[in-house]
Amino acid sequence: MQEIREILKNYFGYHSFRPQQEDIIRNVMEGRDSLVLMPTGGGKSLCYQIPALVMKGTAVVISPLISLMRDQVEALRANGIEAAALNSGNDLTDDTIIRRKCLSGDLKLLYVSPERLLNETDFLLKTINISLFAIDEAHCISQWGHDFRPEYTQLNILHERFPNVPVMALTATADKVTRQDILKQLNLRDPKVFISSFDRPNLSLSVKRGMNAKEKLKYIFNFISQRPQESGIIYCLSRKNTEKVCQDLMRFGIHATVYHAGLTTAERNRAQEAFKQDQVQVVCATIAFGMGIDKSNVRWIIHYNLPRSIESFYQEIGRAGRDGAPADTVLFYNLADVITLRSFAEESGQKQVNYEKLDRMQEYAESSVCRRRILLNYFGEETACDCGNCDVCENPPRRFDGTIIVQKALSAVARADEQIRTSTIVEILKGMLSPNVRRFHYQEMKTFGAGKDISTQDWQDYLLQMLHMGFIEIAYDQQNVVKITRQGWDVLHGKMKVQMAVVDRNTEQPKRKKRELHLEIPSIRIPGMEKPVGEEDPKLFEALRALRKQLADAQGFPAYIVLSDKVLHSLAALKPATIEEFGMVSGIGEFKKKKYGEEFTALIRRYK
Repeated sequence: MQEIREILKNYFGYHSFRPQQEDIIRNVMEGRDSLVLMPTGGGKSLCYQIPALVMKGTAVVISPLISLMRDQVEALRANGIEAAALNSGNDLTDDTIIRRKCLSGDLKLLYVSPERLLNETDFLLKTINISLFAIDEAHCISQWGHDFRPEYTQLNILHERFPNVPVMALTATADKVTRQDILKQLNLRDPKVFISSFDRPNLSLSVKRGMNAKEKLKYIFNFISQRPQESGIIYCLSRKNTEKVCQDLMRFGIHATVYHAGLTTAERNRAQEAFKQDQVQVVCATIAFGMGIDKSNVRWIIHYNLPRSIESFYQEIGRAGRDGAPADTVLFYNLADVITLRSFAEESGQKQVNYEKLDRMQEYAESSVCRRRILLNYFGEETACDCGNCDVCENPPRRFDGTIIVQKALSAVARADEQIRTSTIVEILKGMLSPNVRRFHYQEMKTFGAGKDISTQDWQDYLLQMLHMGFIEIAYDQQNVVKITRQGWDVLHGKMKVQMAVVDRNTEQPKRKKRELHLEIPSIRIPGMEKPVGEEDPKLFEALRALRKQLADAQGFPAYIVLSDKVLHSLAALKPATIEEFGMVSGIGEFKKKKYGEEFTALIRRYK
């Protein structure tokens, strides 16, 4: 175990392991199977990378996307570790070199896709010494997971063909049902299950409900304006929205690109590469983007639409702040999203499961209690206190007696014989003589115009709250008409009072708090002395960031591969003046100390 601690410091630059990492490493080195659940940015990769360096042979890592493999291999090589990937992006020469390195035992980690693994089972894999199998993104094997991939289901052959090789399954997002399915599908032998905390305290959590497209855009522009040079991702439900949001941002002078399944492979690769290299600040993307990127300096995530499930949401926000530095997340949520996603669930092959997952996502978005507690509870983790870093903790929602508002809306539905959609409810309440209103003579209703003093957007939000509280339901098998529930009839008949949330349409950005801009940075620990932490110097940080970009560009690396944002923040606070001090900063290993120490310390000395 002393050897693995030395590897941790020399190659990865860390002085100590995070919780459970050491136990997981010991378990695989003893030849035992394991299932590892650890949040994105929690250090899953080290759990198989360190054993791979210690054990004889080559560790085979199964990964779903070429881009994800490329990122992992790039990061390992930047730390002086021999790694490669077998995938369709290679030419014959690349594959030949990789095979020779595997046969000679020089390659410590080999990344492959599930399809390539199956093709190589009776060829390359049969002829080399394999130390372990690591199955990344293991939730893809389960039909209950949010990203099921049929090609993963054949991975149960690993123990049949390689009975003496330990198998490690790793994922950041799996509820209890998905966990059990992973164990069953992979036929793991007496596996040890490691579940780390799902808490990501460096991520702030915020929800903005009921905003229309114009209000969303204004909010996003203000949000990005406060974060110059900070990379972020905007997730949208449709390709059309990704294109529109991207165009709007570029009109404002923000460097943005678009990513969705409708683009060619070359176009998607260009967009991803531009984002990795910090050539663009923002990617506007569908959920097709992000699983294949290991960019550690993403500082914020915005969900333009409601995600389908908490697993999807958690994985997507997990792409921010992977380096442990503070990052922000914002979720927009309105009635149109709910109707669209429920329609998707209705048409899916797992209707009931998808309904339940969407219900839990709505509960998160509508919550009046700490949002982090809801996320942790979903993954089976309890916490005794509120987080203090979500919008509910910082600004608890204000409520009012909304009984009359609900009764007006329910009256419109009842008088229309429960045969109208939400859009028509608003038209009736607002007194709009739309074609649909005229056609069915809804203007003759007693309720017509009863809510003209309330804006259209607020009515849509109130209907969303009514849906969430169970006063109405949408009949997706009857062209999305609205039905009144039993509880709704009680409200309409005056048997029940209703408390509603005040709609917040503020698109301005609150001033960022000091605690969100600074990190807890450990002192530099050198035998015989300790260098104290000073105040982080923002100007020095920018100078260090410019130097990092220069060094990265010269090597064709993304900037975060050279040093993470968190390491730059540490350097800007600790100001190490010698190469020895530089090498003692958390996150800087022996390889990077020798490679970059002189240039960074020279800059710091000049600055001081």
